[in-house]
Amino acid sequence: MTDPNDPAAFRADLRTWLDEHDLAPAPDDDSLEAHQTQHRRVLRALYDAGWMRYGWPESAGGLGGPDLLRAIVGEEVVGRGLDHPGPYSMLDVLTPTMIDFARPELAAEMVPRLLSGEETWCQGFSEPGSGSDLASLTTRAVQRGDEWVVNGQKVWTSYAQFAKRCILLTRTGDADTPNHEAITAFFVDLDSPGVTVRPLRTMHGVDEFCEVYFDDVVVPADRMLGAPGQGWQVAMDLLPYERSTCFWQRIAYLYARFDALIGEVKGQGQVVDADMGEAYLALHTLRCRSRATQHRLGDGEKLGADTSIDKVLLAGAEQRLFDTARDLMPGRIELDDDEWRTEYLYSRASTIYGGTAEVQRNIIARRLLDLGRE
Repeated sequence: MTDPNDPAAFRADLRTWLDEHDLAPAPDDDSLEAHQTQHRRVLRALYDAGWMRYGWPESAGGLGGPDLLRAIVGEEVVGRGLDHPGPYSMLDVLTPTMIDFARPELAAEMVPRLLSGEETWCQGFSEPGSGSDLASLTTRAVQRGDEWVVNGQKVWTSYAQFAKRCILLTRTGDADTPNHEAITAFFVDLDSPGVTVRPLRTMHGVDEFCEVYFDDVVVPADRMLGAPGQGWQVAMDLLPYERSTCFWQRIAYLYARFDALIGEVKGQGQVVDADMGEAYLALHTLRCRSRATQHRLGDGEKLGADTSIDKVLLAGAEQRLFDTARDLMPGRIELDDDEWRTEYLYSRASTIYGGTAEVQRNIIARRLLDLGRE
């Protein structure tokens, strides 16, 4: 039995278990559907063996232990290429929100379904006219007895075409209610009548983003997360996880791609030069910062505006890595239709997803450095 109070021993035991169990993805299928199938397969195996339950409270089906254990599992799984960081990251983004804001009975029922891969969920925040300016969202929920009726549209909703449920932000206040006090969060079943999900075509060829329409969608009142008007607090508690802890897995993935790049460059007879050094330094700086964030979370600190630093460093490191790949493999990105091209194109969005670089720098300036408004 592993010792959940000793992270080093926990990692060693997990590595032994992973070495003994073949969870490698199927070869020659890099489709989004294959990623989802593999994601559910890996989660099921990890959950049944207990690994996916460590770091989560027993009240929600977990086995307890420090939050750091979740980061260790994610790093080992994604770093080995057993799961893709995109689907996996949704665990660290959405699960804390359910535990903190859903009714205890609802969290106890639903969280194990997510952690075990029985279900996947998505996050309905951004709208066509409300991306970084989240407080201006217009999707509206109107109370009707013990139900709420939702109308509106969300966009850039990752993996919504595979999701069973959605953590959704809506507007519930009247015209006189301040924006931040007029938002309410719900946990919505996406198979409800009136929900339409449409994948979006992207330039990197992986259609993970969707637009989601809500037309008179009925949501039971007991699916509200928190209280009416508490949606902004739900979002502010969720976004630091989106901009920090879930990056731990993506960092592991980027390190694996860095190692692959070294192999490609050496295979061409090239010398690993200063460009590779700069890419490594960016990744190492990001990892050091993210490690500190993991330990702050593990020590019980509340994550906040400081996670904007993690987001800025991630965007810079990711783009630096794939810019280096483009420079060291001339024509590869432009002419070959392979994973390097896909990853390079996706990296262009790293300064946008999870909050734009401009917004993050404004948060750092105003809330951390007290420089006032721009």
